[in-house]
Amino acid sequence: MEIEPQKPSAKNPAAQFAGDVWLDVVAAPHTDDQRMTVAIVKFAPGARTAWHSHARGQYLRVTQGVARFGDRAGNIIEVHPGQTIYTPPGEEHFHAASGGTFMEHIAMLENGDDPAETTTWLDHITDNEYDGV
Repeated sequence: MEIEPQKPSAKNPAAQFAGDVWLDVVAAPHTDDQRMTVAIVKFAPGARTAWHSHARGQYLRVTQGVARFGDRAGNIIEVHPGQTIYTPPGEEHFHAASGGTFMEHIAMLENGDDPAETTTWLDHITDNEYDGV
């Protein structure tokens, strides 16, 4: 057994996020046969991801604030602390904080067969997509 070394919070890149979003890694693979990645992700009010999908899907557990999750069909789901949302493999979606509050979630996913293809990043969402109009 070992205690994992604490890594500093990292600000997520503007190419994949709009607004201020920080990431704290909780767990990452140590060996090639491990796939699990877990992170705490903190969003400033109104901050959001770009459209993206995951090779093996993703679970997100909201721990603070109000989260907005959207899909390409225009569906917007608000998720509150204590709720978990699942996005299946290949589903294009975004995550965001509602406009008036910080939001934090725990992201849990498995790396793809090629770890570089775990997440496919796409275009930024528009304000209308964020608003669900």
